[in-house]
Amino acid sequence: MFPEYDVIVVGAGHAGCEAAVAAANMGSKVLLATMNMTTIAQMSCNPAMGGVAKGQIVREIDALGGYSGIVTDHTMVQFRMLNLSKGPAMWSPRAQSDRLLFAQKWRQMLEAHSNIDFWQEMVSGLLVKDGRVRGVRTGIGLEIPAKAVVLTNGTFLNGVIHIGEKQFGGGRAGEKAATGITEQLVELGFEAGRMKTGTPPRIDGRSLNWEVMEVQPGDDPAGKFSYTDTPPLKKQLPCHITYTNSAVHDLLRTGFDRSPMFNGRIRGLGPRYCPSIEDKIDRFADKDRHQLFVEPEGWDTCEIYVNGFSSSLPEDVQYKALRKVPGFENMKMFRPGYAIEYDFFPPTQLTASLETRLVKNLFFAGQINGTTGYEEAASQGLMAGINAHLAINEAAPFILKRSEAYIGVLIDDLINKGTKEPYRMFTSRAEYRILLRQDNADLRLTPLVHRLGMQRLEERMQRVEEKQAAAVAIEKLFRQYSVEPEQLNLFLEQSESAPIRQKLKLHGILLRPNISISGLRAVLPDLDDFLKKFPEEYIELAEINMKYEGYMQREQEMVEKMNRLESVHLHEDFDYKQVVSLSAEAREKLSRLKPRTIGQASRISGVSPADISVLLVHVGR
Repeated sequence: MFPEYDVIVVGAGHAGCEAAVAAANMGSKVLLATMNMTTIAQMSCNPAMGGVAKGQIVREIDALGGYSGIVTDHTMVQFRMLNLSKGPAMWSPRAQSDRLLFAQKWRQMLEAHSNIDFWQEMVSGLLVKDGRVRGVRTGIGLEIPAKAVVLTNGTFLNGVIHIGEKQFGGGRAGEKAATGITEQLVELGFEAGRMKTGTPPRIDGRSLNWEVMEVQPGDDPAGKFSYTDTPPLKKQLPCHITYTNSAVHDLLRTGFDRSPMFNGRIRGLGPRYCPSIEDKIDRFADKDRHQLFVEPEGWDTCEIYVNGFSSSLPEDVQYKALRKVPGFENMKMFRPGYAIEYDFFPPTQLTASLETRLVKNLFFAGQINGTTGYEEAASQGLMAGINAHLAINEAAPFILKRSEAYIGVLIDDLINKGTKEPYRMFTSRAEYRILLRQDNADLRLTPLVHRLGMQRLEERMQRVEEKQAAAVAIEKLFRQYSVEPEQLNLFLEQSESAPIRQKLKLHGILLRPNISISGLRAVLPDLDDFLKKFPEEYIELAEINMKYEGYMQREQEMVEKMNRLESVHLHEDFDYKQVVSLSAEAREKLSRLKPRTIGQASRISGVSPADISVLLVHVGR
């Protein structure tokens, strides 16, 4: 009934969709298996993409040929660049999406790909022979052969939904859990664990008093995520901000005795940085209010997402407490918030390519690896899809370094340090964040996948080359362009910058605080004429490169030092147990994780600098 597929992707959430597209664009014949075709690329939680560090990841996905940025640009209702008051390493794009259009656009793009087939049914097990995955088995007993399998099961593996004292099986509201895979993987020797996440109530926007809330408009003009020619956003929907208060907190506390968070029914650990509202008022009892973001679900719906009010308290407690929030006095609820527990597999059981150590050509991506967030999941899916294709073609894996991408930081953290709580990306996790900015992801990454042979990248590569050449040309002009005091001193005085007393190069002027290219263009007509031929994106890149050149050089020197450790390879059969100079913890963890390089070994939790020195001696360095 079925041909042998190159790659089967199990699950059609954000990780699964990107995995399918990546493998297909590499040239593999792909089957995307999902329990429900109508929920492909469903935004299970908030209807938004991007944010701090997450926006950088979406840009990196786009630069690597993924579709998340393109889909977001086509379906967003608002765009904001966060952290503009800080340095460019912190600038992070974020978009509110139309939930229904987002899923619809993803499905259209998947169905338009000739290398992707679909199967709607639960996958209940894997076909494994001689330590290698051979395909999947479905709930009705069908066996579908494949050379590689990518598991992206999200929150569906033995998922249990909690609302107060009620609990029932499910992977998402209205959808059943997936069973069978965890049990088989445990039999094969995998370690499994439980995690928890949650979602807020959904509210009828017609019942809210918008006048008493703070308006949060989008940027004007709106930006976008993709480096391709996606359509600009012409109109936007506002978000709003309101706050909880002591009355809200008091009402929420009345349900604590029935909360699965506090009475022990939920054993999985929840996300530290996106806690439930009951967790927030318990942990931060000194705070008399918490911020709530009131976010639209789309253009043509009155459904509202209350970001910041995730809860698994009884529905009557949620209802009463929300009605004490300013603007929510006459609130009507579509459905209550809930928590969900699900199985995950500690990611230290994976190699850097996201292939499992125990079963060849079996890859894990997304929440199955202990992460939280659409963006973290999508990036893993993309990398797993690429590497599944490379594995079946006996090619070297595609592995991003920590100095090359936030995605590299994410995967390196997961496989070396593991995680005991849902892992979320932050800019602070990256050592080289001046190099890993959202504006230069295409320059960093598109050439890498182009060299891999990924299809449909010719236009992207041409644009990368144009952008790089434009930045070089602009920087060259600034280093050559001289200005007289009478040309700039009035402008400098207005900018609270010291006047110049002699002819100076424009490059030195630009390095001053409060001085920008846009300001200089306003007073130097010939500079403005030169720059008019370049897109603003190219000018911004050149400005950042010039202003932060010293910082970038220092980070590049750090990268080169670390790369020296990365160039010292360790054999997979290295017997760490025989190296008595290593600490006991280092021997145990190095034997289990089998790092590829000294650099990777240095990032394993419990391996000390002294242990690294011992290893360097043993490998002759």
